[in-house]
Amino acid sequence: MNVEKILAISGKPGLFELKIQTRSGFVAESLLDGKKITVGMKSNVSLLSEISMYTFSEEKPLVEILRAIAVKENEGQAISHKEDTAKLVAYFSEIVPDYDTDRVYPSDIKKVLNWYNMLQAKGMVSKEEPKVENAESIKEQVVEEVAQAKEKKAPKAEKEAAEKSEKPKAKTKK
Repeated sequence: MNVEKILAISGKPGLFELKIQTRSGFVAESLLDGKKITVGMKSNVSLLSEISMYTFSEEKPLVEILRAIAVKENEGQAISHKEDTAKLVAYFSEIVPDYDTDRVYPSDIKKVLNWYNMLQAKGMVSKEEPKVENAESIKEQVVEEVAQAKEKKAPKAEKEAAEKSEKPKAKTKK
């Protein structure tokens, strides 16, 4: 499940996919109706990949919770977010048994289930574990790319140095 470019924008219903970044913000496309909107830098925007929910032991990333729902429902629709609160809490307890009942409100549960159903309707949910890249592997990739860029520049620098040494020096009169 890849939610790296999926956004929740405060004051706007549904989820959005990041399309283009601009000088004053960015352009996002609604997953509900496909309309594109411009969003300024002052808007309160959250990436789904950065959201976590409280459990008694740790904060659990939203991606893991969405994957747990996908496993439970075999990548199908979850129950509606409009169900009775007690039913939603019971359902969510099956998915995340150790969620912190004091800090995770029923409105949070409704939002997660609504988001899951939106992503599922667009075919964006998956039971598979994502390829996790830790900070070390990302750092190694960046170092490698920089080294490759230097290698490409090195022949040009050597060629320029060779050209300078081959040019005859102008004779000066004393």
